[in-house]
Amino acid sequence: MKLHQLQALVAIADCGSIRAAARTLAVSQTAVAKALRELESQLQLPLLVRNASGVMLTQYGRSLLLHARQMLGQLEQAQLELAHLRGQAEGQLRLGISPWMGMTLLPEVVLLFRQRMPQVRLEIFEGLMAVTLPRLREGTMEFAVGLVSALLPRPEFSSDPLFSYQMAVIARHGHPKQQCRSIHDLLDQDWVVNYPDANHQSFMNELFWQHDAHIAEERVQRAQSLQLMLSLMEHTDMVSYCPEPMLTVPMFQERITRLNLRESFATDTIGIVTPRNTQLGTAAQCFVDCLLQVVRRRSRSSKSEDRRLFDTLKVLV
Repeated sequence: MKLHQLQALVAIADCGSIRAAARTLAVSQTAVAKALRELESQLQLPLLVRNASGVMLTQYGRSLLLHARQMLGQLEQAQLELAHLRGQAEGQLRLGISPWMGMTLLPEVVLLFRQRMPQVRLEIFEGLMAVTLPRLREGTMEFAVGLVSALLPRPEFSSDPLFSYQMAVIARHGHPKQQCRSIHDLLDQDWVVNYPDANHQSFMNELFWQHDAHIAEERVQRAQSLQLMLSLMEHTDMVSYCPEPMLTVPMFQERITRLNLRESFATDTIGIVTPRNTQLGTAAQCFVDCLLQVVRRRSRSSKSEDRRLFDTLKVLV
């Protein structure tokens, strides 16, 4: 297998057609089609099914695609490492970040990283681990700063904890149920939450079932972004559930409040998550170092905004 053949396979999978893949790779359609024919011939397996709407990968093509992405990602990291050793570090670093961290610590970390590696372009994915784990698995993301839980596939991924924090039930300021003191008083309310579909059972147990609170499941709506969740809470009487550090973000602090319920909820942990048995590249390690520097400095800061944030966090590094 040759590099240009793997690049052609990945481009076709991403673009959905040979024509679009050729544009992405800046080569002719003939060159892309030839690369795939040669690859299929070498493997003696069909990798693509061609139809009127474009192309689809066969089961063999999908299996090879995972390895092709990993190999191309490792090659990109190697090129970045060599450029760094030459004093000419450039390239792209892709990483995932937990939403509340994107609104608190991330801006300062990015500024520090840009000072140290100005030629490296960042691609940052905000989202839950359900968004980042597939990218880590296929090698298109080097690491994620996200939730470390029992649901993290331990054989595939390793993690280094950074913080732990409490989860909280929240509502808009002035909500009719703002003075409630038990989750049982909120079972007649509509909820809007941000969590991946695969976590439904654990989420329902964490918030309701462990407290012997049984809510009609049609009352629990899912929003695929924090901004959607916030908008629905602000313009309706929906209640929600979020990490306590989120309540220190000005845009949240001004619009929502924590409900002081007698029940205790989950303690979650945020950490650096990487594919197991892989080593962070130079740029990724630099980013992590910048993150740790910002965390240590701000955790000792006397500024009111830093104190509010770190009062909700237990630093584990």
